[in-house]
Amino acid sequence: MPISTTELEERKTGKDLYSYQKGAIDKIFQSFEDSPKDYHLLYQLPTGGGKTVIFSEIVRQYLKLHNKKVLVMTHRIELCRQTSKMLTEFGVNNKVVESKANLDDQADYSCFVAMVETLNNRLNDDKLDISDIGLVIIDEAHYNSFTKLFKFFSQSFILGVTATPLSSNMELPMTDNYDELIVGETIESLIENGFLARADMFSYNVGLTSLVVGANGDYTVKSSEDLYTDNGMLDKLIQAYEERAKGKKTLIFNNGINTSLHVYDTFKRAGYPIAHLDNTNSKKERALILKWFKNTPGAILTSVSILTTGFDEPSVESIILNRATKSLTLYYQMIGRGSRIFKNKSSFSVIDLGNNFHRFGAWGEDLDWQKIFRSPNYYLDAILGDEELESNFRYEMPDELRAEFGKSEEVYFDIQKTYIESIRAGESSKVVLERSIAQHGKICIENSEDVYDALALAKKLGEDIDFRIKRYTKCISKSTFNFVEWLRGEYRKKLNSYLRTNFDEVFEEIHGYPPED
Repeated sequence: MPISTTELEERKTGKDLYSYQKGAIDKIFQSFEDSPKDYHLLYQLPTGGGKTVIFSEIVRQYLKLHNKKVLVMTHRIELCRQTSKMLTEFGVNNKVVESKANLDDQADYSCFVAMVETLNNRLNDDKLDISDIGLVIIDEAHYNSFTKLFKFFSQSFILGVTATPLSSNMELPMTDNYDELIVGETIESLIENGFLARADMFSYNVGLTSLVVGANGDYTVKSSEDLYTDNGMLDKLIQAYEERAKGKKTLIFNNGINTSLHVYDTFKRAGYPIAHLDNTNSKKERALILKWFKNTPGAILTSVSILTTGFDEPSVESIILNRATKSLTLYYQMIGRGSRIFKNKSSFSVIDLGNNFHRFGAWGEDLDWQKIFRSPNYYLDAILGDEELESNFRYEMPDELRAEFGKSEEVYFDIQKTYIESIRAGESSKVVLERSIAQHGKICIENSEDVYDALALAKKLGEDIDFRIKRYTKCISKSTFNFVEWLRGEYRKKLNSYLRTNFDEVFEEIHGYPPED
């Protein structure tokens, strides 16, 4: 029978549950009652919403109401230990089935916690008695490594829990393995009711067309490292940090150990407190680094994907996505590391250097999880490709640089629009760059006292120039590396020549009087 609120409030151990958590438990137990014993139910709740708390209470109540045992599966050993600790807090006597665990006393336990690979080995070796398992709970159920174990539990009720009910392998959609999805509270609702912090999101457009998609459907480490270890990208990263996150406790996510080490060196040279963490660190090293990060105000921790699950540090104030991903789940996991409320923290910063906001939408926007669960390919096919995304970008000057062009009302120049207009007018495409150079020249001159000031400002327009050249070469469908490099150099030469030749005339047009000698 479903659990009543009164029964929940009578519990003497564990943690108090919020109303939305109690509501979720009621729905799940109703499904226990109404469905066959081999039913597969999936429950979705955002990162930070308390999935472990919910299923720990479910285990406690299930064991109280049923003469059956429970198995909880995770995909990482850290999650096994955290889950075991939480279950113990809820008064559930449980045993962690590790690779070297002695199972001679398994009859003394009614709840087991196991990592998927270890459990698979133990079941194939016939070392664990699962004949009396009535409920199987799968944490982070979107990982497909669990599905190979379903054959062992054909007579058990399976409850999968996840923040993102979208399979990590599109060849194995979750709808093939689960009969029903229950959708929990939305991120927006959890924010409004004070359970999660709000994300202040900042996106820096990055050219990603050099990235290669691997067999797993996401960008390869090799192509990501080629892009994100480039000096220009490292400069953009530290610039973004200084503009939006300086002094805040910050997590930086990278795709590749080498990238993370480059990030570490860059921030270290700049004098910022930073540490690097990856899966090659020992358990002791990891503990020391995480302790330092927890206790150091304004600390920066750069890592690969090791901290996307099983890591909970609510004092994090800023997340930097120094990588692109095709995975909606990874996108939500990375940002979710900063969403925990903490003391006076009600918001956190997210800096995106992988066009992920453009690809997936803002974190917390209203996603139709039921539709994604039922028709994952329809959702994935609707996600824009990198070239299409980048065709919609417009260059935005960094705040510090924009201040140097403060006398200019507008600094943006639309290359694509100018190209279309020139073609319709029967003009050569070369006039596009000529007009771009004239516009660049004008904003340099109107913010300068003399030609030397203007030339100095022109040197700071490198990113804008590169953006315009890239957009122009796409328009004319000519983008060989040598041609683009030549065009960049020519543009800079012609801009400097324009300033020297036209400074006095343009200055007088702008101000109504000639420059002082």
